[in-house]
Amino acid sequence: MIGRLKPYQAMKDSGVPWLGAVPEHWTVAALRHRYSQCLGKMLDSKRIRGEHSVPYLRNIDVQWDRINTLGLPVMDITEAEYGRYTVQPGDLLVCEGGEVGRAAVWQGTLALCGFQKALHRLRPLSRKDDDPRFIMFVLMAASAAGAFYDGHESTIAHLTGDKLRSHRFPFPDGVEQTAIVRFLDHISLQIRHYIGAKRRLIKLLEEQKQAIIYRAVTRGLNANVRLKPSGVDWLGDVPEHWQIQRNGQLFAQRNETGFPNLPILEVSLRTGIRIRDFELSNRKQVMTDRGKYKKAMANDIAYNMMRMWQGAVDCVPVDGLVSPAYIVARPLVGTHSRYFSNLFRTSAYMDEVDKYSRGIVSDRNRLYWEDFKQMPSPCPPEAEQAEIAQSIQQQTQGANDTIERVRDVIARIYEYRTRLIADAVTGKLDVRATVSALPETAEEPEVIEVLGADDGELDGVGDDEVEEEAA
Repeated sequence: MIGRLKPYQAMKDSGVPWLGAVPEHWTVAALRHRYSQCLGKMLDSKRIRGEHSVPYLRNIDVQWDRINTLGLPVMDITEAEYGRYTVQPGDLLVCEGGEVGRAAVWQGTLALCGFQKALHRLRPLSRKDDDPRFIMFVLMAASAAGAFYDGHESTIAHLTGDKLRSHRFPFPDGVEQTAIVRFLDHISLQIRHYIGAKRRLIKLLEEQKQAIIYRAVTRGLNANVRLKPSGVDWLGDVPEHWQIQRNGQLFAQRNETGFPNLPILEVSLRTGIRIRDFELSNRKQVMTDRGKYKKAMANDIAYNMMRMWQGAVDCVPVDGLVSPAYIVARPLVGTHSRYFSNLFRTSAYMDEVDKYSRGIVSDRNRLYWEDFKQMPSPCPPEAEQAEIAQSIQQQTQGANDTIERVRDVIARIYEYRTRLIADAVTGKLDVRATVSALPETAEEPEVIEVLGADDGELDGVGDDEVEEEAA
C-alpha cells in the first residue's frame, strides 16, 4: 500500500525551513489563525481547600497520542473557571516543557477534568476546517525535525504561548486532513501490533533475567548452602554466612559539585547509566550550568530519586556528572557495587524502595539519602559479591543480546513511522487515493510513541522534567 504512494504534482515553498516544500493548494499559516491557545491553571498547594476539587492533567500525563487519567491529583477549579481551565472532547493538549510539543487529543474520558500550567490547550476555531489529530501529527513531525529548539535553549526548554501561536504549520482543507489522519491511524495500528509482539518477547526475556538475578543476589550461587532467617520480610532466608546490613553501612553519600569538564551521565530504565548524547537526544538541549551537577566516580552507585522504584539505578561506568535530582552513593570497603546494582534493580527491592520513598504527593515521592541508607540489604563477603556479579553477567548475556537485537528492530520501525508521518503531514506523499481502500476499524488509535525507541523513557519522565521540578 505504501509503495503505491506518489508525491503531489504541484508544490510550493512553505517558507518554513523544517517544512520545506508543501502541496500548492495547502495553506501555511501561524497556529493562531487556526487554533485558540490557553495555558492551564497554576498549581498553588497553599490555596487548595477542597471546596471545588477537580482532577487535573500534568505534563507527565500527556504522552504522544495518549493521556493518562488514572490516579490524577486534584486542584480547586471553580465553575466560573471551567471555561478556561477544563478540557472538552477534541481539545489538543501540548506540553510546554520537558519534551516540548508532545501532544495528545482529549477524548472526554472524564466528565470534568482540568489541566495545569505546564500544558497548552489548543482548540480549533473551526472544527469543520481543522482536525486536532492532524495538527498532533504535525507536531510529531515538527518535534522530530527539531523545530522547537533553536540551539540557544537553556537546560530546560519551554514552548511559551507566544512561540506556539507563532509557529507556522501546513493546513490542507478539512477533508484532506481527515484522510491523512485516517491513513496514519491505520498504519500506526499495523505497526503497533507488530511492535506489541516484539515487546512481549522482551518481557519474557526480562522475566527470565529477573529470576536469575533474584536467585543469585538473595541465595548466592551454591544451591546446597545452609540458610538462616534474614529477619527481613521481603528477603526471607539467606545463606547463613551472609549478613544483613543497612545501606548506610555499605555506602557513603558523595555530594561534590563544581566539575564542569566531566561528561553528563543519565540513568535509563533500560540501559542503566550512560553518557548523555545531546546531539542524538530528541530534546537537543544545551547544558548551561554544569557546576550544579554532582560528581559521580566509576563504581559509585547513582540513582534517580523519583525513579529508583522503577529501577533507575546503576553502577557508574566512568567518572562523570549527574543531575541534582540524583543521589550518588560511594561504596565503602567491602562493598562490590555491581552486586548491589543488580540487587537494587530486582522487583522485590524496588517495591521496598517505594515504601521508603516520601513526598507531598505519591507520584512525586523521592528516595532521599537519609531513607536509602536505612534500607536493609543482604551482604555476602566481598569476594562472593564479585563472583555473583560476574555469574549474573555471564548467565544473562544471551538474553541481553537478544533483547538489544529486538529493540534495534523496534527502533528502526519507529524511525520508519516517524518518516512516514512527516511525509504525510508535510505533503511529500499523497495518501488520498489510498485511504478510500482502507477497511473500517472499530479499534481506537492509541499510543504513538514516535520518539520512544528507548523503552525506559516511554513513561514520559525524562531527566529534564525531573530536573525542572527539582529546581
